[in-house]
Amino acid sequence: MPKEKIILGIDPGTSVSGFGLIIIKNKKPELLQYGVLHLSKFSTHALKLKKIFDKTLQLIDEYHPDEMALEAPFYGKNVQSMLKLGRAQGVAMSAALSREIPIVEYAPKKVKQSVTGNGNASKEQVAKMLMSILKFENNENNLLDATDALGVALCHFYQAGRGVQTKKSWKAFINDNPNRVLTKP
Repeated sequence: MPKEKIILGIDPGTSVSGFGLIIIKNKKPELLQYGVLHLSKFSTHALKLKKIFDKTLQLIDEYHPDEMALEAPFYGKNVQSMLKLGRAQGVAMSAALSREIPIVEYAPKKVKQSVTGNGNASKEQVAKMLMSILKFENNENNLLDATDALGVALCHFYQAGRGVQTKKSWKAFINDNPNRVLTKP
């Protein structure tokens, strides 16, 4: 493992999308940056997706993360909401793939379990634990999506070396899985 590694965490959403970056120095995580992208002001779903893609690409180009971790959409009853969340996640993944950044996804319960020790922890509990671990203060409840994204990045750091499979570039996927690629007859 390199002495320094940057992990970008994303909590994709169509109203608010959170992001967080941590740097690992001497096997210890430190906060680099976190925030949210407010999307409700944009009129169409397509425009919201473009903003998520653009912001993810901007973060990648500015901080040069070694890996990206995403919170996987939770399963809900509203199919339309699930589709929108899946698309939000997909455009963030596309931005990382376009820069050949390895990607891994984590279920919300896995993130909460990794950060707090309780898979049913509230967003507020996750935020408080992150403030303690990463040594920062945040008194704004409107940044809970950002702390969720930091939680995803920290979860990925904790899972490193435990056989977590990351997704590399499309080219690497095709090379590793030639039997899963359809070719024209």
